[in-house]
Amino acid sequence: MSVYAALGVTPIINAKGSSTRVSGGLLSPVVTAAMAEAAGLCVDMADLQAGASRVIARVTGAEAGLATSGAAAGLLLGAAACLTRLDPARMARLPDASGFPNEIIVVRSQRNAYDHAVRAAGARLVEVGLPDRYAGAGIRDAELWEIEAAITPATAAILYVLTPQAEPPLAEVVALAHRHALPVLVDAAAQLPPASNLRALPATGADLVAFSGGKAINGPQGSGILCGRRDLIMSAALQNLDLDLDWKSWNPPANLIDKDRLPGLPAHGIGRSAKIGKETIVGLLTALELFAAEPDDARTARHLHILNQLRQLAPDLAFTLRPGPVPLLALAAANAREALAELQNGKPAIHLDPSALPDGVLRINPTCLRPDDLPILASRLRAVVIPSSEA
Repeated sequence: MSVYAALGVTPIINAKGSSTRVSGGLLSPVVTAAMAEAAGLCVDMADLQAGASRVIARVTGAEAGLATSGAAAGLLLGAAACLTRLDPARMARLPDASGFPNEIIVVRSQRNAYDHAVRAAGARLVEVGLPDRYAGAGIRDAELWEIEAAITPATAAILYVLTPQAEPPLAEVVALAHRHALPVLVDAAAQLPPASNLRALPATGADLVAFSGGKAINGPQGSGILCGRRDLIMSAALQNLDLDLDWKSWNPPANLIDKDRLPGLPAHGIGRSAKIGKETIVGLLTALELFAAEPDDARTARHLHILNQLRQLAPDLAFTLRPGPVPLLALAAANAREALAELQNGKPAIHLDPSALPDGVLRINPTCLRPDDLPILASRLRAVVIPSSEA
């Protein structure tokens, strides 16, 4: 009996992609073997995070890095680092950030549910700009001068949520922030592939960048990467690690934590609940090395092969290929909402990408599809989808 069957859980066919709701992606045997090896030994977690920092710095070009329990955890730890810097007294007070700079500026059109992680650290988000281009009221969005006008002595940082449509450009926001001695925290959770973003985003000068480890990197679902400025990574680590230690005997790895810069040992920090296990860190780092080594075109070719196999199994369905770093198949359906629900509530459950559902389009993401899934997926699509002339 499988581990899932023993729990009364039936695996799904995942054509949605590596989102958390459908349990992330599929780990390679190399990653799972590394995790199993890590599980059999004990290590000092600060030493392991120092090793992770070296790997992340080498892959991203950033000064330092931290393995996190997801991109949202990276945002929480990054925001905490921006609020407290290396002040243990401030660390101990979070999420009460009254009495010191606690405002983080964000462009209004970049707000999303995930910035709750930033607010959870104790930050107060200050919105700027009117997203007329999204509201249909015009073509404008936030501009640099609006961000600068919002900067006050209470400002601790600028949050930038990266998407291909984000405005103003990240490099310009970073330059503005640095003129005011402010750090920029970037939410780049889903901005891989291309793998080049691992280096390109820190290269803008962004002070902290958070990536998901459980999406395109194909690491453990509950993993992420925070990379950037060494002092801010140090602050994030201090607010995440177990610090129930004696000051005199505490000898942290210098590449992660410079003890000489601290007046004393902080209390357990606000990021303590976002701890990450040794197996997850090792799995993440193994997956990161594999992801960075694979050319983007080879990865895209693998995904296209899966989609082409599906098309061959259902030649009567009018799929449209949506090219991109992760290619998708689009299928216009006259009964799109009903078909999505029927697929999701069937046995086995089939989850599709619902992002174009308002347009009557079902999307199929290949990243988590296995060869055995394809005949079942093709048969079920043919059975439930009523074709539409709109693609």
